[in-house]
Amino acid sequence: MRLLIVEDDAMLADGLRRTLERAGHIVDCVDNAERGALALDRDAFDLVILDLGLPDRDGFELLSRMRRNDSYVPVIVATAREAIPDRVRGLDLGADDYLVKPFAFEELEARVRALIRRRSVATAPVFRCGELELDLGSRNARVAGELVELTRREWAILELLVTQPGVALAKERIIQSISSWDEPLTANAVEVYVSRMRAKLNHSGVRIRTVRGYGYMLEASAAQ
Repeated sequence: MRLLIVEDDAMLADGLRRTLERAGHIVDCVDNAERGALALDRDAFDLVILDLGLPDRDGFELLSRMRRNDSYVPVIVATAREAIPDRVRGLDLGADDYLVKPFAFEELEARVRALIRRRSVATAPVFRCGELELDLGSRNARVAGELVELTRREWAILELLVTQPGVALAKERIIQSISSWDEPLTANAVEVYVSRMRAKLNHSGVRIRTVRGYGYMLEASAAQ
């Protein structure tokens, strides 16, 4: 998952980024609403963590702008505002969750996992095909019951493919989803990750097929 943190407290933003990166996510941070809007217009994110007390404008304005633009990216509001009217307004504007500061990083991480599970309901929180089992909640992959070790970016690519089975994903879309501003990736790097995953998923009953000149798709192997 690629996450965007919109938070002007640099220390808090850095702590959140480190926590979420350890959980396997790709994370970018901005410190005001304008940069958040530009980031959302330019790049594809799977989830936004949004502060309300931003230096240039209220976070509610950014949330409202997202929903007016038909952006359905899940949003967790993380703010010091604990009043009931603020909670109600945030949820009415389209926030998916509302978390009051101070909070434990572990709680935010759990709420992120919950939104991921909710988003993945169309494919089920646990994806099974052949001998492959991918638990999108716990972020575990197994082949024939044996745990498969995946790097953060390998998991991100596999998660993209699993949640859209049978759909060809453009290489550019994959690059955008697993890159961060600090760690940009090339098409060659994606090819290397896919090659490594193919080896790890050998005999799993699924394969990552190359769609020539376009990208990749996940499908059951011919033997299934």
